Amino acid sequence: MSVLRRHAEEACADELATLAEVPGPRPYGWSLTPSAVRTFIMGGELADGTVVEPKYIGDVRRVEVAIATLATDRALLLQGDPGTGKSWLSEHLAAAICGDSTLLVQGTAGTDESAFRYGWNYAKLLSEGPSREAMVESPILVAMRTGGIARVEELTRVSPEVQDALLGTLSEKAVPVPELGIEVQAQRGFNLIATANRRDRGVNELSSALRRRFAVVELPAPATIALEVEIVRTRLLALGKGLSLPGEVPPAQAIHRLVTVFRELRAGITEDGTLSLKQPSGTLSTAEAIGVLSQGWTRAAYYGGGELSADHLADGLLGVAIQDERDSTAVREYVLAVLDNRPDWEDWARALRARL
Repeated sequence: MSVLRRHAEEACADELATLAEVPGPRPYGWSLTPSAVRTFIMGGELADGTVVEPKYIGDVRRVEVAIATLATDRALLLQGDPGTGKSWLSEHLAAAICGDSTLLVQGTAGTDESAFRYGWNYAKLLSEGPSREAMVESPILVAMRTGGIARVEELTRVSPEVQDALLGTLSEKAVPVPELGIEVQAQRGFNLIATANRRDRGVNELSSALRRRFAVVELPAPATIALEVEIVRTRLLALGKGLSLPGEVPPAQAIHRLVTVFRELRAGITEDGTLSLKQPSGTLSTAEAIGVLSQGWTRAAYYGGGELSADHLADGLLGVAIQDERDSTAVREYVLAVLDNRPDWEDWARALRARL
């Protein structure tokens, strides 16, 4: 059976096996040295000529801080706007460090304390009473017991009362189980990576006590258009390979133009800084640009003879950018004031104008 998306440790098994042979000091329980983890994340060439593809394109200093944090007993919080690669980086860090990125808790408003600690198999609980066999360990408890890396996605979506269940875990490195009269103590190598969306600020802020248990690494939006184009191109290549998408990867011009539109609407100013713009309420993130391009890619392959045009991208772009009538006005004004006046952008202006 062919899975739709393999976990990082499965998709990158060959690279991880090669990097595991790189000598050097490594923290207790780590599969790779910290230097090899950085190479796995940022890419590079090994002494034997092996080329490691980058998994994250961005500031190496931030990645080094994240890796160094996980070598201590302090947890890591990756924070940033939507689409800045927080989950992607979290998954690949866990895969490189302990070879298992699946010990994951997805934070939502409905996440309860058992997701951070433990629950019960109620059929066994009723028939046998409290026992270790009846206890259902959370992914975090499994990571503690095995010395692995646990992951918590969207921590600020979780209610403050449930967030506080992490306090004892991160402070004492132990979870008491009073029903059994025992406690589960974290083994060496255990740590936790959480992600938080900056746009969720004010939803469920972390308490000061819990925030002190984390080292915070901010993941910004790509600083330059060249960097964002490279991120999108790299992810499209991986996506096309993984899904066996038909046809060729979208051409460089299409990627550059879509990213330009996203960046200008997102920032509220043209790339040359000459014109201020109304900003739509949509996030217009790098991840959404990848989604629009992959959708346009398949549409062109199946319905457009394989040649990607502005018409194949316009619907996806507007679906991301426009959430209400105010957004529609902002995009319309952008088309009239910017795209209509750019040489060689007539096809983009025409495609967008026809849909507004």
